[in-house]
Amino acid sequence: MVSSSSSLGLPSHTCFSPTITAASRNQFNRISHSSSPLTLTFQKRSWFDMSLLPLAASMTLLLSPYPAHAGILSGFSGLESVPGPELPKIDSLARFNEENQKRYAENDARFKESPLLKELLERSRLNKEKNKQAIQDKYCIRGAEWGVGDCSAEGMTPQEKDEFIAALKKKAGIE
Repeated sequence: MVSSSSSLGLPSHTCFSPTITAASRNQFNRISHSSSPLTLTFQKRSWFDMSLLPLAASMTLLLSPYPAHAGILSGFSGLESVPGPELPKIDSLARFNEENQKRYAENDARFKESPLLKELLERSRLNKEKNKQAIQDKYCIRGAEWGVGDCSAEGMTPQEKDEFIAALKKKAGIE
């Protein structure tokens, strides 16, 4: 016959831990003065007690006064900080590189002085000013219609308000 119990006669699928109860303490005190063996009682642990074990371990780590360490590579700055081997210098490549650098510098200077770039930069500056004014006009008209902001028509009669908004729209080129 196959039995699912441990050598203590307890079922093996439950978790037991030896605990000394008050009765066994008293018995231990009596036993310590006598020659009878110490007997321990086993108390069955519930699933609730077992589920609190990870929480208790986590709280112990969080409240520990010792700082946490990131591990063996925590102070390592990485492979990219390690200098590579010194490569041999090839004269023809060095001359080729210098010639390319000079050519790039000359082309950049020539491009910066070109009339096309100057024309495009001027157009961009003018468009920026024009667009800035158009946006300010649009928000001024909206503020006058809603009665808020610097262009508010609050305190005007409805006829004056309509004339004011029409003048703003004419100035902005909307109407």
